Amino acid sequence: MDGSFDPAAIEAGLYDDWERSGHFAPAGNGRAYCIVIPPPNITDRLHIGHAFQHTLMDALMRYHRMTGRRALWQTGTDHAQISTQMVVERRLLQQGIKREDLGRQAFIDRVWEWKQTTGGNISRQIRRMGSSVDWRRERFTMDEGFSRAVIEVFVRLYDEGLIYRGKRLVNWDPVLQTSISDLEVDNHEEAGQLWHFRYPLADGARTQAGADHLVVATTRPETMLGDTAVAVHPDDERYRSLVGKAVILPLVGRRIPIIADDYVDRAFGSGCVKITPGHDFNDHAIGARHGLETVNIFAADATLNDNAPAAYRGLDRFVARERIVADMESAGLVERIQAHTMTVPRGDRSDAVIEPWLTDQWFVKIQPLAEPAIKAVEDGDIEFVPRQYENMYFAWMR
Repeated sequence: MDGSFDPAAIEAGLYDDWERSGHFAPAGNGRAYCIVIPPPNITDRLHIGHAFQHTLMDALMRYHRMTGRRALWQTGTDHAQISTQMVVERRLLQQGIKREDLGRQAFIDRVWEWKQTTGGNISRQIRRMGSSVDWRRERFTMDEGFSRAVIEVFVRLYDEGLIYRGKRLVNWDPVLQTSISDLEVDNHEEAGQLWHFRYPLADGARTQAGADHLVVATTRPETMLGDTAVAVHPDDERYRSLVGKAVILPLVGRRIPIIADDYVDRAFGSGCVKITPGHDFNDHAIGARHGLETVNIFAADATLNDNAPAAYRGLDRFVARERIVADMESAGLVERIQAHTMTVPRGDRSDAVIEPWLTDQWFVKIQPLAEPAIKAVEDGDIEFVPRQYENMYFAWMR
């Protein structure tokens, strides 16, 4: 007899025997009991959190098998598209290779190679933990059957009028070149600057104080090229007489209106706000209320597109910022520059500064889908354990 216990030598053989014998497959005629494993991402190996949740699920599965129920523990892995792409790109960069150097198909081939490696590691880890999943049913979220199901559901929802397409302002990651949800945006307090620019009044108009310009403040000078209005508060006596008049947008020469909107904070800065509906969520709402034009000045990689003046086209947004500030200073249109702490949105995967960007997106009408899901819980057809999680569920659904 060996002087020490070697669990690896014993457990691996036992597990292989259980798997070959089909002990993990649903059996008998009892009531069905099923748990779908939260599919781990193929970005890396499993961690202690997976081990914890697998232990809980495995205990439930084995208990219900012993009580005679037809118990299925469905296993599989998740492609985790954006995260996996980032992992593969980083590995390529370590070899001095960019995704663009490979081309689309060759890069996809590298991703599939990664899937084979990490997916195999994950399966070995699940087996090593003794998890009693039904391996005959193992699936991957990019399997052909899954893809067909996704397409089928998409078409059905579209035919039912529950999916629609339209131009919307989204959180755009210019590095990953995809829209991301609010949950994938990390907001950081960062030191920056607040630029106060002079926008010349048109047609010889003057302010109550006799100035021939309005002063607007911005933390993103490059977006001024997409301005389509300047807003003031409707009750601000300083500018009431100017509502309906216009300013000339510097560097662009475009005539844009002065509008009144309750959104404006009279106490902040000069009380005048530049409105850029194509690159700010609040400005987009203001633009919709006032029927303003929406001008998109960015390409997908956050370089300036052909809607910008020729001098700035093709420039990275931050390079354009420096040049715009320099040109405004040369034109005598910089009132002042001050240090300013601001909230900067960054993508949680790429760490890139997120741009509000106008693009075609697909959307789902949630309310008709959420109502029966809410009713199922309210009527007791679906039960949360512990019950307190019902509140979180209802908050999401409503």
